[in-house]
Amino acid sequence: MEEFIVGRNAVREALRSRRPFNKVLVQEGSHGGSLSEILELAQEQKIPVEKVSREVLDRLADGVRHQGVAAQGAPVAFQDLDTVLARVESRGEVPLLLLLDELQDPQNVGALIRTANAAGVHGVLLPQRRSCPLNAVVAKISAGAIEYVPVIQIGNIPQTMKQLKKRGFWIAGADMDGEDQYFDANLTGPMVLVVGAEGKGLGRLVKENCDFIVRIPMLGQVSSLNASVAGGILLYDIVRQRILEARKKG
Repeated sequence: MEEFIVGRNAVREALRSRRPFNKVLVQEGSHGGSLSEILELAQEQKIPVEKVSREVLDRLADGVRHQGVAAQGAPVAFQDLDTVLARVESRGEVPLLLLLDELQDPQNVGALIRTANAAGVHGVLLPQRRSCPLNAVVAKISAGAIEYVPVIQIGNIPQTMKQLKKRGFWIAGADMDGEDQYFDANLTGPMVLVVGAEGKGLGRLVKENCDFIVRIPMLGQVSSLNASVAGGILLYDIVRQRILEARKKG
């Protein structure tokens, strides 16, 4: 079950304590009272605010007086990208990030977080908008990995990609339209792997901001792989390439 806190005072105090939230839900047309402080706290903590109907809040509140406000809890707190990268640098490691481009399926997100932990990924980038929330299903499917892999919430995806390029990252997108087969690409440097949404793939602007697009050869009758399977294959080829690179230098 997803956890919701309802009522203006309860949500305000939870925000003041910096409890992790996926989003704050506000009834359309609500105003006055403590709502302005709730909105300010949400903005300060970069928590998305979504306008919803009274019927939606009535259903979530299940009889509790919600006063036009609810907040959806997250199983873990989001982490800061600069802090995560500073930690990687202090350990002298080559950074590896996984960016999930608007993935909606909690099964895929949870499985990718689990694989990310196994493959030594330093952080998973999750857009604020049009992404699966970090809910109890994601936490369960990740088999506990969500407690160890830093999840970083980001705003505009192409803008974040440009910022990471300036910091020395190469960005590889996974898409069936890719020119190169994944095992022909050099994935050994500071890397961001971008996995697209189920059935949709990478967005146009996301594709344009990738340094290269890689594909997984499909030899059977189906034309694509589940997002978490594709992401797992690519992450472990990055691991393979890095191990071989380290052996050459050693």
